Amino acid sequence: MLTQPDSLATAAIEECVDDIDDFIETLDRYPEPVIALALRVHLGALLRALVEQHVCAREDVRHFVLELEQEALGVGEE
Repeated sequence: MLTQPDSLATAAIEECVDDIDDFIETLDRYPEPVIALALRVHLGALLRALVEQHVCAREDVRHFVLELEQEALGVGEE
């Protein structure tokens, strides 16, 4: 998994985030909790596939999920 992306990877990530944002805007007929749950299901499947295909290790996924939890809950922010 990308922990320290270089400038090329950073640009690709930003473009991908923009594309996902644009797509999510088309889902306005669904309540936000439904979208969040659907994204969770999709992310879980994607992370599982990355481990199964040896793109990353289980520990990488654990670290990623912990960081996601901290970001989602604003842990460490004041």
